[in-house]
Amino acid sequence: MNNQIGTIQILEVLREIETGYVLEGDILLHHNETDTELEAEQSVDVFLYQDKKGQTVATTQLPAIQINVYGWAEVVEVLPHLGVFVNIGTTKEILLSKDELPLFENVWPTAGDKVYISLGRDRKGRLLALPATEIVFERELFEEAPDDLLNANVTGRIYRTDREGSVCITEEGYRGFIHHTERKEEPRLGELVEGRVIEVKEDGTLNVSLRPLKQHSMGEDADMILARLEESNGVIPFSDKSDPEDIRGTFNISKAAFKRALGKLMKERKIEQRDGKTYLV
Repeated sequence: MNNQIGTIQILEVLREIETGYVLEGDILLHHNETDTELEAEQSVDVFLYQDKKGQTVATTQLPAIQINVYGWAEVVEVLPHLGVFVNIGTTKEILLSKDELPLFENVWPTAGDKVYISLGRDRKGRLLALPATEIVFERELFEEAPDDLLNANVTGRIYRTDREGSVCITEEGYRGFIHHTERKEEPRLGELVEGRVIEVKEDGTLNVSLRPLKQHSMGEDADMILARLEESNGVIPFSDKSDPEDIRGTFNISKAAFKRALGKLMKERKIEQRDGKTYLV
């Protein structure tokens, strides 16, 4: 029955033993894996998996996630040398291998985050979690966003992340792209984020920003610049004439946002600019 591991099967009870029940195929259903008393010749729905010894065993806890059946699974443990373990709704937690996770561990999911997965089997028949592809999301979850969502607040779960940007699926099923300029830090895979719709595209997908509105972000950016000045003995080698990429690489904000923050601080007479540098007054 190795080829049925990771699926739900209807099996007949052959006999009861001290530790549980023996099902057809000599599969053990342990007492801890069922809350129902069973009798010989009774049929029972079970989910099949392998125990630590590599034996095929059964549980009456039936997960929504199976081989080729996708669903959201919560991360319960992170092991850097292996990956993350997820809860699919049974007593057995399933490994999502580090090979399926982002290159940098700082954007790996942490406990409580959720990933959209199905199950697969390795060469030894052990169950593994497999993340859904873009095609799967499009087939199973995506909805077309209405035109009136511009500037609306949305909540979404990150399902892909890289240097160019992050992609989320909102609670309503809309696909949202978050460009790297619209986030102060890169969200984790599986993280639940709140953002603002800045564009509704013709194909029904969204562009989303995780940054606050300009009037709100200006104060945050100004505080960040002041903190950098205090850490740098009152001077930083940046001004409103600095290269946009240098500003982005150091402060992770646009040159326009940097200039707005500098203007606010100069108006408050907290800084001054000389010779391409900014000084704390």
